Amino acid sequence: MTSYHLRPVDNDLCDKVKGLSTEGMVMAYLKFTKGGNSQKLLHQLKYRNKPHLAKELGSMYGKILNQNGFAGYWDVIIPVPLHPLKQSRRGYNQSEQFGLGLSEALALKLENGLQREKFTETQTQKSRLQRMDNMDEVFQISPYTSISDKSIMLVDDVMTTGATLCACANVLLANGAKNVDLVTIAAGG
Repeated sequence: MTSYHLRPVDNDLCDKVKGLSTEGMVMAYLKFTKGGNSQKLLHQLKYRNKPHLAKELGSMYGKILNQNGFAGYWDVIIPVPLHPLKQSRRGYNQSEQFGLGLSEALALKLENGLQREKFTETQTQKSRLQRMDNMDEVFQISPYTSISDKSIMLVDDVMTTGATLCACANVLLANGAKNVDLVTIAAGG
């Protein structure tokens, strides 16, 4: 477990997204280490049909956030969406499952307020700039979503460069969100 929730506006993850989006809080439950337990866990929940792992991690992190004064801070949780093709193949969105666990622990509504318009290839081998270019015009607000003047917890499974999360946050902010904070299962420092 990390301690990002103790310094949510002054940590190395905030530095990653600086200049890519309006900075809010940036937190991750686990530290991502290549070849480490966090990578193995993410691999299980993404590729081995274990959505319950993401939900359980969300529940555990939500309890920690509650204990550290974050209860009532956000109005809604919005997960980073998968492209419909990818979600159909996988059968679930791991970020949504993480969000559902957070939702239960924090007594917050989860809303699928974003949709992915373009299919993008995996970003694992791309540079930071290539990742940002790859995310251009990928996301948009889902129909009938009202985010005006809301504080949003945007959730994803993993943060590497922050390109995907920032692309989503920028769409939410451009559509009237009061603020958007980024929360992930794991992040690399």
